Amino acid sequence: MVRLRFAPSPTGYLHIGGLRTALYNYLYAKQNGGKFLLRIEDTDRTRYVEGAIENLIHELKWAGVEADEGVCLDENGKITEVGECGPYIQSERVEKGIYNKYAEELIERGYAYYCFCSKERLDDVKNQQKADGKIPRYDGLCRGVSIEDAKKRIANGESYVIRLKLPENRDIVFEDVIKGKITINTNDMDDQVLIKADGFPTYHFAVVVDDHLMGITHIVRGDEWISSTPKHIYLYEALGFEKPTFVHLPTVLNKSGKKLSKRNDDASVEDFRLKGYLPEALINYLALVGWSPESNEEILSLDEMVKQFSFDRVSKSGGVFDVDKLDWVNAQYIRKMEVSELAKLVKPYLVKAGFIKEDICEKRLELITKTFQESISRLPEIVEQSRFLFEDVAVEPDALKMRNVEHIEILKEKMKEELSQIEEMDEETAKGFMKKVQKASGFKGKDLYMPVRALLTGQVHGPELSNILEILGKGEILRRLE
Repeated sequence: MVRLRFAPSPTGYLHIGGLRTALYNYLYAKQNGGKFLLRIEDTDRTRYVEGAIENLIHELKWAGVEADEGVCLDENGKITEVGECGPYIQSERVEKGIYNKYAEELIERGYAYYCFCSKERLDDVKNQQKADGKIPRYDGLCRGVSIEDAKKRIANGESYVIRLKLPENRDIVFEDVIKGKITINTNDMDDQVLIKADGFPTYHFAVVVDDHLMGITHIVRGDEWISSTPKHIYLYEALGFEKPTFVHLPTVLNKSGKKLSKRNDDASVEDFRLKGYLPEALINYLALVGWSPESNEEILSLDEMVKQFSFDRVSKSGGVFDVDKLDWVNAQYIRKMEVSELAKLVKPYLVKAGFIKEDICEKRLELITKTFQESISRLPEIVEQSRFLFEDVAVEPDALKMRNVEHIEILKEKMKEELSQIEEMDEETAKGFMKKVQKASGFKGKDLYMPVRALLTGQVHGPELSNILEILGKGEILRRLE
């Protein structure tokens, strides 16, 4: 059985690129009848943000990319775990001594060593290497310290880390599903720290141990990790672990061709959720940023993506995240939604704008929603689109210029006469109202509809006029005519 994982760090929010990585893991796992895991990699305690784990889980659930195993939230919103390979939070695995066991094993077998160099010495070494035009890397001073001497120094209270002992001048070769054959020589690599002075493992060590113990068969992650992969492969060999399949994904880029970043772009999933994008639309579009289905379809449900997904059709180069295209995709989903469902989603925006009350009649809310369903691409846009229904509007300067004053006055009088004949502007009345005004005034086509729209909405173009009449109601129409 294939087993894939998404393993973010709890550093604040779920990045849009992280969501795409989680999605591709999810799609491949589901397509192959496997499992998708969520693991939290929190060994760098200096970057830990309170509440970040809950946020990550919440955003993944909102997007519909939920894990079969790993970290989740219970019915009370508390962090819990599901599965037999836990703990799924690395800091909890540290407490169980999982990483130290393997680190000691590497030392005993000559694949790792204790290093006692101070931060000051390391900084001096790297600064000198930079000055000499060399690649900054550890100079191997502690490689020659025997295990016996190292343990004596530890017993005397010296601070230490555990480093990987890389062989000299060896090509480490691996096949990446997307990037192809990759070769990196160990002379271009560093003796990576495996266990830090605080006893926590580094990412590079913990990720190998955890992926092995959790039975991960495919490692799907961003291509920024390619340069680190040879270290991981060497660790798999040194520990006698079976190597997984590696898949490094192209970067998500902004329109300028640079990596999508929180500093210069809206880059968090929360940003898009709060801007009124539908999860189905965001997931649909995000899947296409770097992957193209064989069918060339642009609108795909999650189930359809599961059926069609293939790493063979993932691009080697970065994919541009185009917000305009996302808006178009989102608009397609909005148009396809049941009016009753869409009404529930737009209601909070209309309430916040003060246009409607919480206890608004369901039928009226759905009429408002239906009126603007075809013209909005994001949920909050309904506020500006419908503003003319709830606030006094100024008639556009050119809206009535093609009609003389007498024409406008006739229309107003005939509309008032017809309004006096009805008790309320319900759906049936609204649909037949303009025909009666046409008959009474003798005006038709643009001479009828454009002036009436301008009088009631301030504009000569807009949504279905019968809907506008029904929403405004008899009293408001009369007030606007006056």
